[in-house]
Amino acid sequence: MTSSQTDYSEHELLESHRYAEPLYAGGIRCHGGFDDDGRYVSPRTVHRVPAIESWEEVRAEAFGTPQLDIPLDRWPPTVLNVAQANFLIANGVPGPIISTLTRIGTVEGFGGFIRTLPLPDLSRCFDEDVRGTAMAHLERGLYEAHARDEAGFEDEGGHKDMWFAARDIAFEHPVDDDDVLEMLQRMGFSRPGSASATPPPPRVLPDDVDADLEGVIEFMARLLLIEISAFHTFAWAEEVLSDNDLVAGDGESARLVSYIRSDETPHVSYLKTTLSEMRDRTFLGSSGKRYPGTEMVGRIWDRAVADSLGARREANVKLALGEVEHALDGHPRRADLLAEFHSLATPEVAA
Repeated sequence: MTSSQTDYSEHELLESHRYAEPLYAGGIRCHGGFDDDGRYVSPRTVHRVPAIESWEEVRAEAFGTPQLDIPLDRWPPTVLNVAQANFLIANGVPGPIISTLTRIGTVEGFGGFIRTLPLPDLSRCFDEDVRGTAMAHLERGLYEAHARDEAGFEDEGGHKDMWFAARDIAFEHPVDDDDVLEMLQRMGFSRPGSASATPPPPRVLPDDVDADLEGVIEFMARLLLIEISAFHTFAWAEEVLSDNDLVAGDGESARLVSYIRSDETPHVSYLKTTLSEMRDRTFLGSSGKRYPGTEMVGRIWDRAVADSLGARREANVKLALGEVEHALDGHPRRADLLAEFHSLATPEVAA
């Protein structure tokens, strides 16, 4: 049963539960904590979770449409599957797994960028009322909560720190700052918004539709697809990092990943609801022309899905396999290890 409340303050959407015990990861006080029964409770979810449920309930009742979604099985499994990861670790070549965990943590740190997104006056962008919706709360706590979850806030660590802690616990602090910098440069990393970052894709909506609105929808669509497909990564990481015969920490790293997975659930939920709210409405152009939201959001969504399953997937495959090649460079058994590694690949990756 969801709450009938649909209007929340930023303070409410950022409020966390009272914890019996805080969460520490690698010696860093992180967000979230444990209840009296020792169960992990995600941060900033006292009101955020019931709020998202209420907004979605109201949307579905008002418009009678299914929520915008895409099944997880549209994405192939992780590039380095569990068998490949375990094979590399067992043969003393953990580098590609360490690189993967470092890359994920670095991307999570970029999550703070979401609070800087320019957002237009949404009441002027749609023909229908936007009060009491998830979209009306993007700048009233939803973006800020998401940013804090990913990048941390003040002296409290977030997912960035939790992924790095999982890496350091499992592989006993395998890299220093110089190693990480070299690793990220090798993988072609740049911060969002920097001069070397990937430029935004060309516009697909009519010229009189607010460009900032299109940018917001584009960003949220791509972010949602990343968040959904990441559940493959969570499953992969939890399985690899729970193998006490191969990694250190007695499963602590896998538990940290499970906490992150729990934290990501409200991200997926509010993004689905917000995009569905926009899709269900009528877009207003500056010329006074009206456009169906199904077409406007559909154009952006279809392109984002095609990119996620196409060019972005191909780039991730190339990057991951490049890290394997790099880790085996100069290894006396390089050819044999590569042959065995590729024999363990899924057909999609082998192709």
